Amino acid sequence: MATVEKMPMLPEGYEMLNEQLKVLRAERPLIVDAIEEARAHGDLSENAEYHAAKERQGQVEATISDIEDKLSRAQIIDPRELSGDRIVFGATVTLLDEADKSVKYQIVGQAEADAKTGRISYNSPLGRALIGKSVGEEVEVTVPAGDRWYEVSKIEFI
Repeated sequence: MATVEKMPMLPEGYEMLNEQLKVLRAERPLIVDAIEEARAHGDLSENAEYHAAKERQGQVEATISDIEDKLSRAQIIDPRELSGDRIVFGATVTLLDEADKSVKYQIVGQAEADAKTGRISYNSPLGRALIGKSVGEEVEVTVPAGDRWYEVSKIEFI
């Protein structure tokens, strides 16, 4: 029997997915109305509005299914309830790069990752390299831009 893999996420990520799900579910009846209106125009084989509405319906249903799956497997982890001296999911980490420039990342779930805002997935190359490390340890990671070296300077649970 297969086991269902839990998907760790922060409380904010869980809420974000719930909000997306509400928006998509509210769009369903609008798409059905658009399909009905397009059907009323006659010949479906050359009806661009009909085909566009059906395509959008497929996209929305696939996205709803994906979000429902993620929510059903969610393991919500609040970093404020964590502590310790090692990097784990939810930790906010301050790193020093080769030029002693400080960078800050929070280790989050895949659905919440956004490198531009300093949120990296625990499954990303850097996220995987950081898990389990403590202050003072060095990390070398290969990313598309090349090899990068970092030193862990601070671990917070905020």
